[in-house]
Amino acid sequence: QVQLVESGGGLVQPGGSLRLSCAASGFTLDYYAMSWFRQAPGKERERVSCISGDSSIIYYANSVKGRFTISRDNRKNTVYLQMNSLKPEDTAVYYCATTLTRTCGGDMDYWGKGTLVTVSL
Repeated sequence: QVQLVESGGGLVQPGGSLRLSCAASGFTLDYYAMSWFRQAPGKERERVSCISGDSSIIYYANSVKGRFTISRDNRKNTVYLQMNSLKPEDTAVYYCATTLTRTCGGDMDYWGKGTLVTVSL
């Protein structure tokens, strides 16, 4: 059974940093693309970042480029999202997701339950 469990969210001041983790189970992370999405109150869900199965292709939304970094540790079956220079507009519930394919395209088939990130004074 595929499961994705996010952690690492919380309250942080503007300019601060957080590292989100997504622990995967029920499949081996090595071969598959993994994505991070976010959804802010009253807004549509947007894809923040994606890393392809072989890590050769990495995508970032323009809104986070240069501030966020996606990475994976296949030994731990975990994907990370390092978020620096956080802004109030980064406030959202962050989800990890996968299509269980090697590429970043397509609709996500599996989602975690999300972790809340709040950027505020």
